Amino acid sequence: MRTIARIDIKNNYVIKGINLEGLRKIGDPINIAKNYYSSGIDELLIIDSVASLYGRNNLFDLIKNITEDIFVPITLGGGIRSLKDIENALNSGADKVAINSKALENPDFLKEAVSNFGESTILVNIEAKKISEDKWEPYKFCGREKTNLDVKNWIKEIQSKGCGEILLTSIDKEGTETGFDIELIENVEKIIKKPLIASGGCGSLEHVEKLKTKFKNISVAIASVLHYKTLKISEIKKILS
Repeated sequence: MRTIARIDIKNNYVIKGINLEGLRKIGDPINIAKNYYSSGIDELLIIDSVASLYGRNNLFDLIKNITEDIFVPITLGGGIRSLKDIENALNSGADKVAINSKALENPDFLKEAVSNFGESTILVNIEAKKISEDKWEPYKFCGREKTNLDVKNWIKEIQSKGCGEILLTSIDKEGTETGFDIELIENVEKIIKKPLIASGGCGSLEHVEKLKTKFKNISVAIASVLHYKTLKISEIKKILS
């Protein structure tokens, strides 16, 4: 059960919001990444929060700078829309890429990506929002655009196309610090055959403990409690170890 620091970036600043909205600046991404690395983080997840929306990716140089002094696995997400983007990300020092919007637009892109770079390199980020009882919908563009898909059907499809991991981001819980979206995870857990990373809602060590108790072999991607220094990485890792 890995402890992963989630670092969302907009215009070269680490940002944080609630429900992926109302973004506020937190600080410099390189300094923050180095701090998490020195504190013992298992992995870093670095996402350009507006890259897909604007059809660009500005983080390749940033990843190069970060990987000069940081030696844990790094996943780069946001604006990954072509095989060339994946190649650039890996050449910049990323170990994996997180794909969301492009996969929703063209699921076969996942098959191409896995064929060219290997399954372990490809992570799919699912940004899920509850729309009715026992029904969640995956969103595009960092929670900005509906897809009219069912999250369960989408999970089945991405697994059939090929992916190494699934990052399940709860839009409803993201940034609230009210606890992980247990209902969402319970709803999809039985059909997930890939390593699962839960993101959104962590606000206390009790939330981490509850997640570990209810689910086995699930990792966590955490942002707010690390950015605001509410919890220490060592405390979280102790529970998950």
